[in-house]
Amino acid sequence: MTTVLESIEINTSANPELAVIWMHGLGDSGDGWAPIVNELDLTGLPGIRFIFPHAPMQPVTLNNGYVMRSWYDIVSLDANTRREDEGGLRESQARVEALIAREIARGIPASRIVLGGFSQGCAMTLQAGLRHTDKLAGLMCLSGYVPLADKVAAERAAANQDTPIFMVHGTMDPVIPISRATASRDLLAQLGYQIEWHDYPMQHSACAEEVAHISAWLKKVFLK
Repeated sequence: MTTVLESIEINTSANPELAVIWMHGLGDSGDGWAPIVNELDLTGLPGIRFIFPHAPMQPVTLNNGYVMRSWYDIVSLDANTRREDEGGLRESQARVEALIAREIARGIPASRIVLGGFSQGCAMTLQAGLRHTDKLAGLMCLSGYVPLADKVAAERAAANQDTPIFMVHGTMDPVIPISRATASRDLLAQLGYQIEWHDYPMQHSACAEEVAHISAWLKKVFLK
């Protein structure tokens, strides 16, 4: 049985009816994104439980084996030498599934859960969300990409074929080039997924316009 990761939880009401599981990027923690709840316009939405899990501590090859919070190992960001940590991705996929299962056990069905994240957290959103066997409310993908892209068509679950996918990226991102993000977007579109895409003149970060778009999208998927 997979141990449920420690997380920061923020409830917008005493008895939340919705949940957003929001995963951080490499070397960050749940603390890094938790403050965004206060920046979102959640007017008109039922109570939401925001969950900001902490990725496990592990050595990261790209950073000379330094131990940090990471959803999976990264060997290189060079497109020509990229080798993905499939084992690590699948281990963290199981951890994400455990977070979803806990929310379901607490009374929030999968169809009322948004899975989201930034950078590595975005990759985990797509790794787990596309394969989840129950329909989710939506997938929120910030400044990331589809991992194990060559396996998605065979491994995806039919339950989330029509689940809305929100994808954003910075046009000046030096960490994950926007070309990798648009390739991921195009792959998902070719597979028939519903994509809402935005890009912004920023680097590997977030901006006010993005926060406004996230707020509007959350209302769209939760109030439909």
